This record gives sequence, C-alpha cells and structure tokens, in this order.
Amino acid sequence: MIEYAWLIPLLPLLAFILLVAFGRQLKQASAWVGIAFMGGSFVIAVMTLLERIRIDEHIPVVLEWLSLGDRVITMGFEVTPLNALMLVIVTLVSLLVHIYSRGYMEGDERYPVFYSYLSLFTFSMLGLVLSPNLLQVYIFWELVGVCSFLLVGFYYFKPEAKAAAKKAFIVTRIGDVGLFIGIILIFWNVGSFDLNVIFQAVQENQLDGGIVTLIALLIFVGAIGKSGQFPLHTWLPDAMEGPTPVSALIHAATMVAAGVYLVAALFPLFAASEVALNVVAYVGAFTAIFAASIGLVQNDIKRVLAYSTVSQLGFMMLALGAAGYVSGVFHLMTHAFFKALLFLAAGSVIHAVHTQDIREMGGLYKKLKWTAPLFLIGCLAIAGIPPFAGFFSKEEILLSVWADGRYGLFWVAVIAAFFTAFYMFRLFFMVFTGKARSEHVRKAHESSGTMIFPMVVLGVLAIFAGFTHTHWFGTFLGDWLVSGPAPTYGAEAYGPGWIMFVAIGASVLGILLAGAMYWKNSIRPEGLAKAVPALYQTVYRKYYVDEAYHFVFVRGLKGLGSLLALFDKFIIGGLVKLAASVTQGVGSIGAKFQNGQVQTYGIGIFLGFVLLLVVFLIRGGV
Repeated sequence: MIEYAWLIPLLPLLAFILLVAFGRQLKQASAWVGIAFMGGSFVIAVMTLLERIRIDEHIPVVLEWLSLGDRVITMGFEVTPLNALMLVIVTLVSLLVHIYSRGYMEGDERYPVFYSYLSLFTFSMLGLVLSPNLLQVYIFWELVGVCSFLLVGFYYFKPEAKAAAKKAFIVTRIGDVGLFIGIILIFWNVGSFDLNVIFQAVQENQLDGGIVTLIALLIFVGAIGKSGQFPLHTWLPDAMEGPTPVSALIHAATMVAAGVYLVAALFPLFAASEVALNVVAYVGAFTAIFAASIGLVQNDIKRVLAYSTVSQLGFMMLALGAAGYVSGVFHLMTHAFFKALLFLAAGSVIHAVHTQDIREMGGLYKKLKWTAPLFLIGCLAIAGIPPFAGFFSKEEILLSVWADGRYGLFWVAVIAAFFTAFYMFRLFFMVFTGKARSEHVRKAHESSGTMIFPMVVLGVLAIFAGFTHTHWFGTFLGDWLVSGPAPTYGAEAYGPGWIMFVAIGASVLGILLAGAMYWKNSIRPEGLAKAVPALYQTVYRKYYVDEAYHFVFVRGLKGLGSLLALFDKFIIGGLVKLAASVTQGVGSIGAKFQNGQVQTYGIGIFLGFVLLLVVFLIRGGV
C-alpha cells in the first residue's frame, strides 16, 4: 500500500476542487463530500502505517522536476516511520473535525466554503508530511500558512477575526524567512534538497560545524513561527477567532504540529550541533513555563486551551532539544488526541451556552452528560495523570531531559507540569461545577450525536494511546520510530524511578490546589490576586508582549514610515521640483529668442560668425 501513499493527500485536494466547483449546489451536502474523501484518506493512511510497520524499507518515490546544470530537483513522496505515524494522526483528527463540523457549523451560509477550506488545509499538511525534500516541504509549508489565514479569518465580517488572520499570516512569515534562508544554505553547501542526501552529508562531516549550526538555527526559526514558540507565539491565542473546529485542527494536528514535525524530521541535522540542540531545549523550556503561567489567569475557555497548546509545544521542543526524539514525537501524538478532544468539548460548551467566558458558566456537569466527562478525560490526560495518554508521554519527556543532564530544565518542566494541571482543572471546575452563573447555562442542553461521536473517539484515544510506548509493558512505538532512515535519533530515555512520582505529584498538587480554589472555595482566588496586583495584571496581560510588539514594531514602523514619507516629500520631491524648475527656466530663456523675426536670427548668425573669427585670431588661426 506504500506505493499508493500519494493518494492520501490527493483525496482531500479532490474534495476541495469539487466543493469549489459545486459547493453552492451541494449546500449542506458539502459536509458529506468532505467526510467521504477524508474517510478514504484515513483508510489509506492506516493501511500504509500497517504496511510500514510490517516492512522495514524506506525507498523514496521521486520524479525529476527541474534540471539546473548537473543538479536535478525532484518531487515525490517517502514513507518513513515518522511520517507514516503523522499521516494517521492528521487524517484521523481531520476526519473527526469534519464530522464534528457537520453539527457545529450547521446553518452557516458559508457551509461549503468552510468544508473546502478544511479539505485544502488537510491536503497541505499531508503534502508537507509526505515530502522527501526541503523544497517540497517549503511549498506545502507556505500553503499551510495560507490555509490558516483563510480559516482563522473565516468570519471575515468580524474585525477581530480579520486582525487575527493577518497577525497569524504575518508572524508566521517572519519565521518562514529563516526557514527559506536555511534551505538556500543547505542547497548551496550540499547541492541537493533531498533529506536523505542531507543526512548523509551530515553523517560524513561534509559540512563545517558552524554552517550546520547556522542552518539548524535558521530552520528552527521557521519552526518557532509555525509551532508558536516564544517570541513568535502571539498569533496562536488570537487564532481562536476562527470557528472552534478550526482551532481543534490547527492546535492538534496541522499548523502547530508542522513546526515540531519539521524539527523531528531534520533531527539528525540538529543532533550534529550541540549549540542548536541547546537553543531548541532552552526555547522550548521557556515557552512551556511562560505560556503555562499565562494560562493560569485567562478567562476565555479557548484562550486557556490556546496557551496550553503553546506550553505543550514547548514541552515537545524541550524533548527534542534534549535529544529525546522519541519522547518529542510521542507527546506530539498523544497531544493531538487530547487537545483535539478538549477543543471539540469546548466547542460543545460554547454551542450550549453561547459564551466563551468561563466566569459566566458553572454547573454544566449535570446539563452536558457526555461533554463533561469527556472534557474531564482530556484534562486528566493533559495534566499527566496515569493511566491517561499524557502521563506516559510527559514522563518520557522528563526522563529524556534528565538523561541528557539538563537538571535545571528538568525542574522547569516539572513546574510547568504543575501549572498545566492547575489551569486545566481551574477551567474544569469553573465550567462544570458549582452553580449556574448565567441564564444561558440554565437553558443549556447537550450537543447532537454528530458532535458527540468524534469526542468519544478522541476520549478513547486519550485514555489508551499512551500504552503504545511505556516502560511498563514495552516501548513499541519508540523502537519502531528509530528504525527510520536517519543515522541517529539521540539517546534512550532512562532515569531514576522517582521521576515518575515527581511527575504525578506535581500534577496531583496542581489539581488539589485548583479544587481548593475553584470547587471547594476554601482559598479565595480574588484574595490572591489582590495580594499581588502587579504580578496578577502582568500575567493577565500576557506579560505585555503584544503591547511591546505594538509599540516597537507597529508604531515604530509607522513612525519610520512617516519619516521616510517626509524625506520623500521634501528632499526627494524637492530635488525633482528643482530639476524641473531649472529645466523650465532654461527653456523659457531659450524661448525668448524664438520669436519668429528674421532680423533677430540674422543678427544672431552675424554675432556668432564674429565670435568665431575672434576665437580663431586669438588661437592663431586654424
């Protein structure tokens, strides 16, 4: 089935074409077109994964695209353990989002357009995952960015949605410049875009150490933009202006996953530079605790989940920077399931109460009999409580960081895990426990079966997906992942047994503190906020990063533009006007002699002749 892997991205592309051509005629039936093609893509992805597990070969299928002298640029696909796993993750989450959207978006007048965008988005991510060379990766990388712009700005009539779409597009383009330069440097030094050729060049030490570090860091800049790492994280929370199913897709399996996937796919390149790994690890650790601290005090249900995504992406980057290839990819997989579940469950809540402010919710556990326990499963998974999936992947990350000797970053990750458990159960208790705090809550009712079914599937995966790689029963996933084509995948994650208990203890402590503050009300949150008002406001305002960017870059560039406009108007424009005035003056003087009188012209000729004679006499003749 591997030879037909190209059909996996092709089917969503065909769905996009059909919906663009016939969407207006299909109307509500557009959902079935998207679901059917996405279902076919998922089936082929599963069959490809099963065959890739059975057959240990990774021969790329490529065709010649361009010839530049003696260099040939190819296009094609390659199925490695990493992208075989990603194909299933992306197609499954996208299929479930397609099904969920049928109920969530029902009645929207742009229903066919929404499904066409979803299909194009999925095609872009699948094309990126299957790409065997960096040029092809970059093409699909940019297409993913375009699709995110379309989906985040789907409600284009809302100023907030338009601003969020522009912000997402511009901020990620900043990172993409780094990726583009890195790809150019690779081609300049290696002479090929093919990943296997690049890995071979790295393995054979054909590249200077400084060049390897520079290339790796530039590629990481691209990953920072897409995966929302600090300092290019600001677009991700604002992307919540898009429909909730879009948020689930972006945050679980497509856009943000692309950045982590890129670092994982090029891990041998990063592994060749200790500096690059250090940068990845420190940026990931800082992002994890930075975003987690912001999530502690946010009141919008989707923004809390957005900052949790940024924090979890930081965990993944920390793992990769600590040479934990398996742990980073493992957490990417488990996070896709429980984060998609949390966003879809949040969408069900919003659908029921028509608000995103958790201060206006409360008491929904009795109203939403399916959504509430499924949301609880997602919270337990992301908090890292055994035996839920997030526990195994988060423990694997902590083991990787400890095994790599990064003890300071280990404790940063533990604190971030404590924050994660606290803010997720703060969210759960404020939304589902206590008394109803608005009339909308009293009238709330459970979502339709179309919306519940995808959440149930993701809930099951959030419980059991972690057992694919455990030190309890066997590290099956990790052993298979490192059988890919790259020369090295870092060290195995082993550490002292107490790490597991520290991870569980941090999570339990966070849950207990959240319960004491937002369920039992034995600790008053308002009192803590009043005790440290400056700190609370700083965290609530997201450390004023957006304001700083607005002041430095937006207003700064506007000011620079105004100065340049004045320079253009008075200096450049003045010089142009001066040249025009001089030319006009000379022309007007000449025009006075062109008066049409023959006598004047005769005198002019005579005077010219006399002048020539005088010159000749002075110079002594010809």
